[in-house]
Amino acid sequence: MENILLCTDGSSFAENIYKYGAWFATQFNASIKVLSVTDIRSQQVANTGNLSGSIGLGASEALLNELVNLEHERAKINNQRARLVLDNAAQALKAEGIEEFKLIHKTGFLVDSLHQFEENSDLIVLGKRGEAANFAAGHLGANVDRIVRSSHKPCLVTSIEFNPIQRILFAYDGSSTGKKILKFLANSPSLQNLEIHLLTVAKDSSDKTAIARLNEAEQSLKRAKYQPVCSLLEGESEKIIAKYVAEQNINLLLMGAYGHSRIRHLVIGSTTAQLLRSSNIPLLLFH
Repeated sequence: MENILLCTDGSSFAENIYKYGAWFATQFNASIKVLSVTDIRSQQVANTGNLSGSIGLGASEALLNELVNLEHERAKINNQRARLVLDNAAQALKAEGIEEFKLIHKTGFLVDSLHQFEENSDLIVLGKRGEAANFAAGHLGANVDRIVRSSHKPCLVTSIEFNPIQRILFAYDGSSTGKKILKFLANSPSLQNLEIHLLTVAKDSSDKTAIARLNEAEQSLKRAKYQPVCSLLEGESEKIIAKYVAEQNINLLLMGAYGHSRIRHLVIGSTTAQLLRSSNIPLLLFH
């Protein structure tokens, strides 16, 4: 992991985007870019159309001029706000010991702008909710849903509170994405000093396929010099994982964005979506 992209909008979730981004950058000696995108819709005003017949030609021109001026003023305010957001990001990263980073401001749509930077990024960090966080408790931000669906890179979706990462839970389902996460861990010796929990959830705890799957993952992690705490539990995946996170005081959850029965690029896997909505810890999602 060499390049980390932090997506910020200055919302209440943003402070911890910087803290988690700084933590990963320190662990992997990675560079950081901070991207703030001003939604182009926020500075567009209503089109007057042809109002000359209803309010008179002169009045229509005067109104159009006022709307143009208003649009310019909104653009100025949005640019000033973006500078403040990025200045705050710089201060927060420096407070975490990160001295070198790049600040980027774009106008448009976050999902579209993200594609310009995704190719050169190894990790995308974003908050679970954005500017409407105070009005959308218990829901995912629209941008998070779109980015997790469309991105080809690992996405770290952060929580509103920051806690130092000491215990990691890897929810392993035997999928190709799960094998990618095993490879990621094997290539991340900086995480070996953390407590790694490996969990497989099955409908029946005596399921031989599930047992073999867990054993396979355990041996893979041990070859990479991890000493995982392994569990095979029975029940519904989202409930079992959420309970395990709470009981074991897990600080970071690793899992695939999609499971075996995925409809790729259309919906996030049901277990993933439920955990994203309800979890109080960050999720690192792989595709």
